[in-house]
Amino acid sequence: MGCAFLDRLDGVVHERALSGGPESYTYRLLSAGVDKVARKVGEEALELVLASLTEGKGRVLEEAADLIYHVTVLLRAHGLSLGDVCRLLEERHRKSQSREAQHR
Repeated sequence: MGCAFLDRLDGVVHERALSGGPESYTYRLLSAGVDKVARKVGEEALELVLASLTEGKGRVLEEAADLIYHVTVLLRAHGLSLGDVCRLLEERHRKSQSREAQHR
């Protein structure tokens, strides 16, 4: 199962990083620097953990979406993208599959 919207989100974050203005939350967040973005990722991660322990599925989904957005912004702050993460995950999966096949 894929999520085509993540590609779109990645593109929007990239566009706003380049040409957004003060009205863009993404632009303001990136302009505040990596430290600010990293703190937001930590905050959102904690909110997801707390929601998973004390709230229902709807709230967990909301917090997961917030975390994914902020991780996307953090990646962009480092010149990276969700595509880069996907390629790394695919590479790790291939290596894992190869190791499993060797042990059969």
